[in-house]
Amino acid sequence: MSNLSDSLASFNGRRYHVYNDWVKREHGGRLQKVSIDAGFTCPNRDGSLGVGGCSFCNNEGFSPSYLLEQREIDTQIDTGIEFMRRRYPRTKSFLAYFQSYSNTYGNLDKLKKTYDIALAHPLISGIVIGTRPDCLPDETLDYLAELATRTMVELEIGIESCSDDVLQECLRGHDFACTQDAIRRAAERGLFVTGHLLLGLPLETRDSLLDGAKALARLPVDAMKFHQLQIVRGTRLANQYRTAPESIPLLDPLTYFDAVIDVLEFLPPNIKIQRLGSEAPPTVLVSPDWGMRLDKFPALFEARLHARDTWQGRLFLDNGKGN
Repeated sequence: MSNLSDSLASFNGRRYHVYNDWVKREHGGRLQKVSIDAGFTCPNRDGSLGVGGCSFCNNEGFSPSYLLEQREIDTQIDTGIEFMRRRYPRTKSFLAYFQSYSNTYGNLDKLKKTYDIALAHPLISGIVIGTRPDCLPDETLDYLAELATRTMVELEIGIESCSDDVLQECLRGHDFACTQDAIRRAAERGLFVTGHLLLGLPLETRDSLLDGAKALARLPVDAMKFHQLQIVRGTRLANQYRTAPESIPLLDPLTYFDAVIDVLEFLPPNIKIQRLGSEAPPTVLVSPDWGMRLDKFPALFEARLHARDTWQGRLFLDNGKGN
């Protein structure tokens, strides 16, 4: 287990390991991700596993508006960089973020050509690839490992939940064993792996969340993203919520922060925390409306850690066998 004084020293005075702090130390400044929609789909949408996607999924709810208007990757990058420079003028360099749907789902030649377009942009210094754990064959991971010897590569794997019951309920199309296998195979090749966890899904309980946290602590994950469940238009959950809202008990901010902290306590201190939540546009958001912007989350989250007198890794055991 870590202690508070060691954690504060390691985490730049904070109670958790902030990804942006690590980036500034390692890379000398901010790295900004520029979202790209490269036209990929998903085995849970094209009929391979199912149609309509996971019950919660509508990527339009979490993608910049320019991705809905522009198709050419170069144009998307130019527009994204222009936007990011206005918002973050001190950004050191930019990463092409293949965000929408499963960006390793396709034959390898197509993947190479798509990634090469982004990497050829003069202002792009690396790529981030969002995908599902069941879309990572060995040949793709081998290529990404080779690519990582020439440029920055981050692989973002959608975990969503570590509970098979939850994954089945949300029509995910794979189990947690598949996720564990994908993370291990990626890490064995030296790839930087970020896990994406969605809190508040139907059938998720505090017990299943804690069991999942202990399982995640034993996996070779470099970073984590936490998102709260938001019901967005055009999803199966939206239809269910309209019909029977009581069937989807949504989290309030305090309960959500506590759930993130419950997971964080078991995670090893070396895991970098990239995001604490998400923010769907009002035009697509059905519920919940917390009435706060995403940039308010870090201060509120840090305050909650202080109130609970806890920190990342407090319950982590160095032998990795859980607690």
